[in-house]
Amino acid sequence: MLNKKITELLNSQINKEFYSSYLYLDMSNYYFESNLNGFGKWFAIQAQEEYEHAMLFLKYILNSSEKVELNDIVSPNKHYTDFKQPLEGSMEHEIYITTAINHIFDEAYSLKDFKTVQFLEWFVKEQGEEEKNADDLLKRFEMFGTDPRGLYLLDAELGTRVFKSPSIKVK
Repeated sequence: MLNKKITELLNSQINKEFYSSYLYLDMSNYYFESNLNGFGKWFAIQAQEEYEHAMLFLKYILNSSEKVELNDIVSPNKHYTDFKQPLEGSMEHEIYITTAINHIFDEAYSLKDFKTVQFLEWFVKEQGEEEKNADDLLKRFEMFGTDPRGLYLLDAELGTRVFKSPSIKVK
């Protein structure tokens, strides 16, 4: 059994992860509509990853004999006017998610809920990677994105990304 506060925070994180998936799907659609299919594919895979993260939180709650509470997922409803805006939004969003996961970790640790702490350790590491990926992509766009040939090559490279299911397993 989990502490009530931890259960609430984990349920809230499910919603944040599903929203992340929607947000990245929205960014993916923007790039596909702009004929930047590599960027579109990169963000479509990012959307898949976020969906998988939500499912890991969901399974953890169920495996802890607690109730999963699914809330409404707000539409991202973003309107981009240039190719850099989704990249900046992605970076901001990853920082937000890192802060949320760190908050749950801190609460679990203070309650000596070491099972949840152990579960969250993978997400803490994952968020470091997510922030680095978002930052690297933004910096690479800033270097090459204003040059049509550079943008073309970056788009082609991003199109090679493949989906890898998370390495953490929750039974």
